[in-house]
Amino acid sequence: MFGSQADPAMSAAKRKTACVTGGSGYIGSALIKLLLEDGYAVKTTVRNPDDTAKNSHLKELQAIGPLQVLRANLDEEGSFDEAVAGCDYAFLVAAPMNIRSKDPEKELVEAAVKGTLNVMRSCVRAGTVKRVVLTSSAAAVATRPLEGDGHVLDEDSWSDVDYLKATRPPFWGYPVSKVLLEKEASRFAQEHGLSLVTLCPVAVVGEAPAGKADSSVPAILSFLSGDQAAFAVLKTIEMGTGCVALVHIDDLCRAEIFLAEEAAAAGRYNCASLNTTIVEIARFLAHKYPQYNVNTDNLPGDVLKKPRVCLSSAKLVREGFEFEYKTLDEIYDNVIEYGKALGILPN
Repeated sequence: MFGSQADPAMSAAKRKTACVTGGSGYIGSALIKLLLEDGYAVKTTVRNPDDTAKNSHLKELQAIGPLQVLRANLDEEGSFDEAVAGCDYAFLVAAPMNIRSKDPEKELVEAAVKGTLNVMRSCVRAGTVKRVVLTSSAAAVATRPLEGDGHVLDEDSWSDVDYLKATRPPFWGYPVSKVLLEKEASRFAQEHGLSLVTLCPVAVVGEAPAGKADSSVPAILSFLSGDQAAFAVLKTIEMGTGCVALVHIDDLCRAEIFLAEEAAAAGRYNCASLNTTIVEIARFLAHKYPQYNVNTDNLPGDVLKKPRVCLSSAKLVREGFEFEYKTLDEIYDNVIEYGKALGILPN
C-alpha cells in the first residue's frame, strides 16, 4: 500500500517513520500530507480501510510518499501494534468526537481514556518510538469559571472537571474527556519511560485533504452558511473559553512535527495564533465576503465585545516555533474554497 517516494534519493534506512492515528480525520489527513512532504514514511490507522468514501484522500496522498493504511480501532486492545511497530514517532490524533452524545461519560470520556492508553501500550511494545505526540484540545485548558477580564491561560491552566460535571454545560463531555486522557497519558508515560508531549490546539481552520471536516470548520463558516447548529458550537466555544481562539491547520501540523523532533520539548503546549471574538469574526467576514450578506447587527446580545481570555502559546514560541498565519485574513485564507468543496457553503 505504498505510493511513490517523495525523494527517491533518500534511502529507506535514513527515512524516519511516523504513525498517525485517525488518518481519515481532518487533522490526521493534513498531518500525514505534511509528514510525507517532509520525507517521512507514514503509517496511518483507520477504522475501515475499505470505506472508500472516508479514505479516498489517503489513496491520493500515497502519490506523495510511502503511506501505509492499516485497520485499527481505539476500542480494541493491541490493534495499533502493527501501526506503531518500527516507528520513530507516534502522533495520537484519533479520538472520540461525538460531542452531542447522549451518554458522554461512556462514549466520550471513558472511550477517550481507554483509546489513548491502548495506543500508548502499543508504543511501549514497539520499543522504537522516540516520542509520542498527543493531540488534546484547548478544551482541556480553558473551560472553567473565571471572574472579570484579562486572563492569560498557559499550560498550567486546566479545565475544571468538577465544575463541568456539576453544571453540565453544552458539550461538557468533550473538555472532560480531554483533561482525563491527558492526565492518564502523562501518568502512563512516566510509568513506562515514554517521551510524551501534548499539544492543545484551539479551533482549527483551513483546508485539509479529508473530505469531511470536524466541528471547528463548520463552526467558523457558520456566518456564511447560516447553519445554526454550527453557530451554536462557535458560541459554546466563546462562552466556555472567554474568547474564540484560532489556529490554521498548517501551523498546527508544523507544531506537531516540531514537538516530535525537538529533543528538549516536554509537557503540554497550547497552540493558538489568534484570540478573537464572534463579533470580530463577523465584522471581518462581512467586509471580506460581502456576497454572503453577513448581518453584523443581529448577533446574540450575550456575545463578547472583546476577548476576556488570552490562550497563550508563549511556551511553544519560546522554544523556537513560529506561527505563519496570525491574522483573520491569513487564517481564513483557503477555508472558503474548502467549505465549498465540502458542501458547507454553496458554490
